[in-house]
Parts: sequence; structure tokens; C-alpha cells
Amino acid sequence: MKVLPFTIPVPHDRTIIVLEEELPHFYTYLHRHAEAQITWVQKGTGTLLAGNSMHAFRDGEIYLLGANLPHLFKSDPAYFQPGSKKNVKTVTIFFNPSGKLAALFGLPEMKTVKTFVEQMQSGYKVPDSNYADIARQIEAVQQANGAEQLSLFIDLLNALGGNENLQPLTTGHSPLSMTDPEGMRIANVYNYIMHNYSSPLTLENAAMQAHLTPTAFCRYFKKHTRHTFVHFVNKVRVNEACKLLVNGSGNSIATVAYSCGFNSITNFNYVFKGITGMSPRDYVNSYSNTVE
Repeated sequence: MKVLPFTIPVPHDRTIIVLEEELPHFYTYLHRHAEAQITWVQKGTGTLLAGNSMHAFRDGEIYLLGANLPHLFKSDPAYFQPGSKKNVKTVTIFFNPSGKLAALFGLPEMKTVKTFVEQMQSGYKVPDSNYADIARQIEAVQQANGAEQLSLFIDLLNALGGNENLQPLTTGHSPLSMTDPEGMRIANVYNYIMHNYSSPLTLENAAMQAHLTPTAFCRYFKKHTRHTFVHFVNKVRVNEACKLLVNGSGNSIATVAYSCGFNSITNFNYVFKGITGMSPRDYVNSYSNTVE
């Protein structure tokens, strides 16, 4: 199974790398790498798992992920259907704050930029209101070369660092830290959950993914994710349900509940409200009022 760490193919003659990708779906495994990244999702929908947080993503969103932050852009199930013609398209800027840029970030004039890059560690989402401006700057970096590209990249970091409206991906906790063996073990569990959330998931089967007893697994999972196993699974399922409820397919609440792994409507309604603060029906109505 492909797990972290992951190596970004950075040429030796480059300080940063801009990678444009168009693929049937996103890379399907939780991973991390030494490079921080700025990812512009031009096309694609799914769930972003970053550290111990998860967020639905869609076309036209920009995410900032810190160096060595475990993450996964999980494409929606529709991308994996037989005969699917869906695809994803992204532009990502990778840079290693501890590599060739370390000397530059160490200059007195770069103190503000260095501080922002350190704050990026837990991840941010660029607000929709700033999307167009930041997208233009990413595109400018992509099209430039040499010293001009590096200069435009610093301008981009300055713009991001000066944006007081960046939305943190995690709140209330410092980013998780783990060794490679720990990362590989928790990655196995994450991948198991993300690929099987629509089916019955038992504590025993999840523990097997980590090669632990159920009791030891409960302690291990809580320590490394700050969630209980049941709560994390419920968050994954509710996150998927939120997308299905408003994707325009016209699925009933009951259909969505069962397709996301819930075994009763009553339980679905209870868990959904506990996580989102509103009932599934109110969530749909709230979304409809927002887009009208």
C-alpha cells in the first residue's frame, strides 16, 4: 500500500516547482512530503483530509498546506465509477522552507514571510472573495521563469501572509507530529476508512489495519487524531452526506443516509445535527437560500 512519505520530483536547478496536473482523480492515499504546497483546484470535487481535519472541496478553491502535513485530496466516488469521464485539474506550487529557500527566509527583510510560512503548517483555505486575485498570482508564477518566477512567488507569499481572512483548516490544536512508522500505520487506517465509509465499519477491522488490539487501537487513534474512532468515521460520513444532499442529484435524505454508511434515518439525523449543528433538511434549505 502506498503511504507516506512521498517524494516530490523537484529538479536540482529549481527552488520552487509549479506542477500542473490533469488526471482521472486525485492521488488516493494519505501522504506527506518535505515541501509546503499551494494548491489551486481548478476542477474537481471531494474531501480534503489535512492533519486531523477534513473539508469538502470543489472547483475554484485554493488550499495552503504546510511541510510534512499529512494530507489527502480524496475525489468523490463518482470519479471511480466504471466509464466515468470526470477528471480533476490542479496547479500546485511546491517549495521546501528548510531547503534552498531557508537562507532567503532567514534574511531580516523576509521575517514576515518566514513567519507566515511557519503559520502555514496547519493549513489554510483562501476565502472565496480572494480567490480570483490569488489565482491570478499563481498563474503568473506558473508562467514565469528564473528570477522573475522567484520574485512573483515572494509576492504571492506576501499577499497570502497579509490576508487576515485566510480560513484555518485546523483550530485549537497544533499540527500532529508523527514518525514515519506511525505515519504509515495511521495512513493505513485513514485509507481504510476513506475507502470503506459507505460499508459497515467495525472497531475490530480498523484495529487490524493498525495491527493492534481494539483496546490499544482506541488509545492509539485518539492520541494521533484527537478523535475517537466512531467520531472520526461519523465526520467522514457526514461530510460525504453534505455533498450528496446539495449536488443536485435529487437524492432523498434516506437515500443519502444509507449510501454514506448509516443504518437508520434516526441515527443519521442525530449524528448529522451533532456535527453540523442543523438537521439534514435545514442544511439543504440553508444551502438553497445561499445559492439563490
